[in-house]
Amino acid sequence: MKKVGFLFLLIFVLQQSNAQKLKKIFNNKNLEGWVVPQPNNDNWVVKDKMLLVTSSAEKKGSILWTEKSYKDFVVEVEYKDVSGVVDSGIFLRGENDQVQIGISGSLKRDLTASPYIPGLRYPVEAKVDGILKPGEWNTLKVKVVGKTYTAWLNGKEVMTYTSEKIPATGPVGIQLHPGNVMSIQYKKIKLAEI
Repeated sequence: MKKVGFLFLLIFVLQQSNAQKLKKIFNNKNLEGWVVPQPNNDNWVVKDKMLLVTSSAEKKGSILWTEKSYKDFVVEVEYKDVSGVVDSGIFLRGENDQVQIGISGSLKRDLTASPYIPGLRYPVEAKVDGILKPGEWNTLKVKVVGKTYTAWLNGKEVMTYTSEKIPATGPVGIQLHPGNVMSIQYKKIKLAEI
């Protein structure tokens, strides 16, 4: 019986050592490692160890990109809606594939964790009822392998999608959607390459 217990413990330890460790790509001090859109107009500000994303008076959108490109990876953000009609998201390897955070500008309803693809809009909708915590801190994790990505919201798997047009490599982006008066905070942004 002890041998069986030891075997299970050994398997568990090996699985944990092979798991990818998420590392901070936002250092909570500044935007080192990111390409800040210019002019910034204070749209992207690090304050109180958080990334505060706020629309400007002109309500122009922009995307904060990682300097580095990635192939297969897991990205995780911890975010909180602050004010207005929040329409943000995580871009995966470029501007074709995005995982929505907040209200869809076109559909006028919350589609958090759903993929947005230009020309297809939202080909599938994430199942977030009872999982999403509006106005509170939420954790969105997205795993991208090849052409397929899966999203978890607050630890629960809510969506899987295979995109035919996703690039093989590219940066990760955080979106500030144009046309809205909004503010969103990001407390943690982490990534692990697979």
